[in-house]
Amino acid sequence: MYKYEEKTISTKPIFKGRILDVRVDEVLLPNGKTSTRELIKHPGAVAIIMVTDDQKIVLVEQYRKPMEKPLVEIPAGKLDEGEEPLACAVREMEEETGYECESMDKLISLYTSPGFADEIIHIYVAKGLKKKENAKGLDEDEFVDLMEVTLEEALELVKEERIQDAKTAYAIQYLQLQEALSK
Repeated sequence: MYKYEEKTISTKPIFKGRILDVRVDEVLLPNGKTSTRELIKHPGAVAIIMVTDDQKIVLVEQYRKPMEKPLVEIPAGKLDEGEEPLACAVREMEEETGYECESMDKLISLYTSPGFADEIIHIYVAKGLKKKENAKGLDEDEFVDLMEVTLEEALELVKEERIQDAKTAYAIQYLQLQEALSK
């Protein structure tokens, strides 16, 4: 038991969708009072940091409806039911970019919005990239443009606010640190 744990008294399902579920929990607080928590349940996701042999970062640009604009991001995708994160990362990399890799190592798992959602994103680093012949294509409701940029160009995309999501900002910072450590 955690010092400030909130015990669930009741759960009320609000919405069940393809990507997420919404519920409202009534909770018992550590001080004995009760409160409600609006929660999003998500199956989790993966993201892949991809750098080519010529030191280009592989990114995708896609329209994001919640922000009503396109964003530039590292390749990523939702876990299918029962799917292992590594298998999902390999699948998403191929679908979104047409690449395969010699190795893929897990870097970190991060909660995206722990104040109201349980989504966890597993970030991998792919090494030994090569274009795959007859790669699987995008899902029928996905439209992305593939980009390959230098670290300096990626930093410019951050300044231009074309890169604004946390997983990609994390990836850029990770690559900056790797570059600094290699000097």
